[in-house]
Amino acid sequence: MMTNSAGGPRYSIVVPVFNEQAVLPVLLHRLDLMMQDVDGVIETIFVDDGSSDCSAIVLRAKAKEDPRYRFIGLSRNFGHQAAITAGMEAASGDAVIVMDADLQDPPEVVGQMIEKWKEGYEVVYGRRLSREGDSTFKKWTASLFYKFLGRLSSVDIPRDAGDFRLIDRKVLDAFLAMPEQDRFVRGMFAWLGFRQTEVAFHRLPRLAGETKYPLLKMLRLAANGVIGFSDAPLRLAIWCGFAVSAFAALYALYVVGHWLAGDTSLVAGWASTIIIVSFLSGMNMIMTGIMGLYVGRIYAEVKRRPLYVVSEKAGFDRAVQSPAQSSRTIDAA
Repeated sequence: MMTNSAGGPRYSIVVPVFNEQAVLPVLLHRLDLMMQDVDGVIETIFVDDGSSDCSAIVLRAKAKEDPRYRFIGLSRNFGHQAAITAGMEAASGDAVIVMDADLQDPPEVVGQMIEKWKEGYEVVYGRRLSREGDSTFKKWTASLFYKFLGRLSSVDIPRDAGDFRLIDRKVLDAFLAMPEQDRFVRGMFAWLGFRQTEVAFHRLPRLAGETKYPLLKMLRLAANGVIGFSDAPLRLAIWCGFAVSAFAALYALYVVGHWLAGDTSLVAGWASTIIIVSFLSGMNMIMTGIMGLYVGRIYAEVKRRPLYVVSEKAGFDRAVQSPAQSSRTIDAA
């Protein structure tokens, strides 16, 4: 655990935001209360991921009036995983905590994560004991995905854990050295290793607003997780190809056997031919699509475009302050 010259460690909290104006007043209040109890200097970095509501206005103003807060505005919506990365790259803390803005990741759990970090753990992730407010379908599909990914991947990715976690500085430096474009952040931290542990909490329903992970985005994140941490789909394509070829060969022997026996009814029939051609065409399209996903990822990587583009920043021109220093500054203002 590192400490700074002012005494006590430095902490950075990274909060990606996308159209969360309804929940921001409560979020800022709870962050203020949580930051007052931290035993070192602390900053909170909000990353606005191209919001179309008033989120950026509120957070920009907060960063200008309170020295503990920083604001990063991205030029458009680059996605949750890119926004997390943008905040972590700007963080200056010895320990960095990533949490969502919807308050389903309770700020009060941060203190427990810090205690685990002080015990020597380098990654502390939040594990959900319950998922209040989520539909039965979402709970079932999430559980199925993590079981499926656990079987396919050689990396042990914790179940019931999202991106809510504390990361030590040396782990963060290793993470930032990973250049991939299509990111599955929780899988990347699992791949890095280091000493990891969990803090369990009950995930509350969203306080206000709508989820920013509808079905299509969930499917895309799941695809990034499977493709990024397993070559099982490619191996599945190979084995399916062998299986289909073997089935076709056996059927061919079956037809030849009947023909040698003088039974011409199978040769005259066309239904079996149509079925086989349709089956093989469908298999070919599926396998081509699987390989296309991997080729597409290679294409995205070789272009070497930036993961995100920052349009504005606020609050970074001031030094990070301890809670006591910050309260004196605000009172004087």
